[in-house]
Amino acid sequence: MESVNFFKGYGKLSHLDSQNPRPRSASAAITISAVLFFTLVIGFTLAALLLQPINDKDPTDSASASSLSSNLVESIKTICNVTRYPDSCFTALSSLNASIKPDLEAFLDLSLQVAITHLSDLSSSFKSLNDLHSQPALKDCLTLFDDALSRLNDSVSAMKVGTGKELVLTKEKISDIQTWISAAMTDQDTCNDGLEEMGWTAADEVVKSQSQSCKELISNSLAIVANMQNLLQKCGRTMH
Repeated sequence: MESVNFFKGYGKLSHLDSQNPRPRSASAAITISAVLFFTLVIGFTLAALLLQPINDKDPTDSASASSLSSNLVESIKTICNVTRYPDSCFTALSSLNASIKPDLEAFLDLSLQVAITHLSDLSSSFKSLNDLHSQPALKDCLTLFDDALSRLNDSVSAMKVGTGKELVLTKEKISDIQTWISAAMTDQDTCNDGLEEMGWTAADEVVKSQSQSCKELISNSLAIVANMQNLLQKCGRTMH
């Protein structure tokens, strides 16, 4: 009997011992969960610290840039509305550096510079034509282009004064520049008239497109300078 009681008691002890690992497993799981939780907390804290410089950015920075861009667009539209070809005008003036605060002199200077670049390209295209030496009208065009470029460059130079080459316009300069740009337009019109008279049709689409672009850009520059006083008044400025 005692042996039976002994084995019964041993069985009870063994059963209790078999239950002991459960609390230990639960304790280990809780420990691991706590470690993971604190790891996540530390991770989120570090992420917040890393993102803080971005969130702390001055919101007025982007607002100012947006405002400057909007003001620039409105200024260009106001100027180009006085031209005959507002689309080409807007494209030309949109290349102005938006990081500065442009004035009307800067817009006129850019309009002239773009016209000069396109006219130079047109002259180069004419020089590469195969029938240049057999068609007197083509040679005449090259001479007219050179004269037009000279007058446009004179217009740009007249605006720049001082060691810093500040852009300054006066009533006298406006009058001279208007005369020079008008002469440049006449030069190109004379070239086109001569080509039509000779019935020249050899120009490819590229040359025709270049010629039209030059016509529009020079016309736009003339319109801007012709309306300069009115444009200045809209900006609250007066011509000296």
